[in-house]
Amino acid sequence: MFGIFKMFSRDNSSLREAVKNGAFLVDVRTPGEFSSGSVKGAVNIPLNTIPNQLVKFKNKKNIVVFCLSGGRSSTAKSILERNGFQNVINGGTWRNVNKIVNE
Repeated sequence: MFGIFKMFSRDNSSLREAVKNGAFLVDVRTPGEFSSGSVKGAVNIPLNTIPNQLVKFKNKKNIVVFCLSGGRSSTAKSILERNGFQNVINGGTWRNVNKIVNE
């Protein structure tokens, strides 16, 4: 019965570790969404621009992508992994990542 809850809960341990170690925080929402509030230290690289901005991800030890609901960040993670980045964490929502950053 509790297995279904695990599907919807997020294990933030790898996210916490990455943030603690200075991960590259990337908000993949639109510039308008980003300007209305995001995570301290995050950069805005909208999802639709990621394929043309891969150079910004090079040599980053850990990359955390996030958005409003976790959907766009899931797509961003897939794009980055298809382009050879293996150190990508889908942080889910920007509020989830913000909570971790501010712990």
